Amino acid sequence: MNIDLVNEINSDITVEFIDAKNLKKHKQYKTLNLAGFSAEQDTTCFLHEKGILACGIEDDSNDNIRSVVSSAIKTIKAANYKSASFTVTKDTTQAVVEGIVLGGYSYDVYKSSTKKSKLNNIYLACGNVSKVQSTFEEAIIIAEATCFTRDIVNMIPEDLNPPTFADLAKKLAYDNGLECEILGEKELRKEKMESMLAVGRASRHDSKLIHLTYKPKKKAKKVISLVGKGLTYDSGGLSLKPAASMVTMKMDKAGGCAVLGMIKAVSELKLDVEVHVFIGAVENMLGGDAYKPDDVLVTRSGTTVEVRNTDAEGRLVLCDVLDYAQDKVKADYMFDFATLTGACMVALGQYTTGVMGHSSKLKHEVLRSATASGELAATLPFNKHLKKLLKSGIADISNVASKPYGGAVTAGLFLDKFIKEENKDKWLHFDIAGSAYTDSPWDCNVYGGTGASVRMLSNFIQNIK
Repeated sequence: MNIDLVNEINSDITVEFIDAKNLKKHKQYKTLNLAGFSAEQDTTCFLHEKGILACGIEDDSNDNIRSVVSSAIKTIKAANYKSASFTVTKDTTQAVVEGIVLGGYSYDVYKSSTKKSKLNNIYLACGNVSKVQSTFEEAIIIAEATCFTRDIVNMIPEDLNPPTFADLAKKLAYDNGLECEILGEKELRKEKMESMLAVGRASRHDSKLIHLTYKPKKKAKKVISLVGKGLTYDSGGLSLKPAASMVTMKMDKAGGCAVLGMIKAVSELKLDVEVHVFIGAVENMLGGDAYKPDDVLVTRSGTTVEVRNTDAEGRLVLCDVLDYAQDKVKADYMFDFATLTGACMVALGQYTTGVMGHSSKLKHEVLRSATASGELAATLPFNKHLKKLLKSGIADISNVASKPYGGAVTAGLFLDKFIKEENKDKWLHFDIAGSAYTDSPWDCNVYGGTGASVRMLSNFIQNIK
């Protein structure tokens, strides 16, 4: 499906946004009224003989525009039209592009047959193309990077395991001119990353640490490290998940997929920021060689961890990767992304990313980028009382809290243990357990991976000064 920016409308179908206040003023009001169209948000009504798709919208906010365009594109794809057009301005272009690209996304790789849409061309009509061109191109890059992330999240664990994850990263590096370094288990052992290695020990696939680097041609304004949890499948290990909870665990790599999408967007936007991506690619399985509750692991930093639950494995991977990333790169910002806790969904719901860290200023800046990009994010506060729940009687720290409350925060506090003092105010933890995957459509998200955090962080990096 091609999307082009044009000066004037010329297509099979024209999409029109109508709110309830102006419905009666519309020239086709009688026909729309007979069809039962009341201009409620995200409702649609085809006027085939007029070549119009009427779409209900509450107001012209970007969130509502993105949502209604997502509904519109699904409706048009289900029909037999070959082209459609939307009217845009510089202010609405991003939301319309995201509605089209993200709302029209589908992942049919594993279906034996699919109905192919006849829709080939989408036209965005504006009065002056030159004024909108750069906004349009940026929106396309970020939306496509989000879909790239969705594709990887949706891949099944048989196809995307730690070695093939590393291969995919190599291909992205080749295509986008990035530097790439892959550490296998021999190198991980030399780095003393025994916590990460323990999690992947029972898998038939070797664990990998992926490091991609984007360096701008101009002097970098800032250096940013993005760390992703890349659990290509999580059975829970010996603390085995219930059968129903294991379904969709291919999405436990969504943090690693997201940081790949972010560096893809940054490199194609050619931003003047140096970006490093670190992914701990591991598969958590069970077998005779599986790590066990009651084990004590020695992490790369030298901190010892008592394992009380092998299903709290993501933090055991991230603690080593975070320590490695801090020694490898002296960054101005360091963010990690992980589908870390179901507790985050309990706290914030399934749509919202939980943001944790020490710097109120940095959290505020990130939340501002979330709002601007159309993503939902909220902060969860650290506190010293929850930190006490991670105490261990035989090791430096336990991998789970002694009480089942505030699980998202205690997971963040566990990671905080491995952040060096000089980096405390540069670091944020993003729990995307709820926002990274959905089993029912919402906003511009369809079934499967959502690409959570790609748009938010792309906006943040675009606005770094």
